[in-house]
Amino acid sequence: MRKIHVVIGLGSNINAEQNIPAAIEELKQIGEVLKSSEVLITKPIGITNQDDFFNSAVLLQTDDDFDILNIKLKVIEDKMGRNRSRPKFGPREIDLDIVVYDNEITDEDYYTRDFLQKLVAQVWSKK
Repeated sequence: MRKIHVVIGLGSNINAEQNIPAAIEELKQIGEVLKSSEVLITKPIGITNQDDFFNSAVLLQTDDDFDILNIKLKVIEDKMGRNRSRPKFGPREIDLDIVVYDNEITDEDYYTRDFLQKLVAQVWSKK
């Protein structure tokens, strides 16, 4: 089966110092983590009266198609205690998003968030 390179964006502002590394360990169970970026601390977007976010990115090698991988990411989020009843831009234990899949940007936030572009650049090289 063909191996696909994927960039996963990670974000947390609840126990982030523990949850970001724990999420990376979980990602190792669903693919090979080839690279990880630094962690950047950013101000919240939308709902501003909450803790700052810790953001990172990893380059993951997988043979999962996009939809299966996305389901696996939601399972990790749930396992780590993500509360989906909170507002969209509210606090979160962990947020895992597919930003690049098979050399194509799949997350529109990439185009509007400088920190995301910086993190992706640290792990992804376009072919």
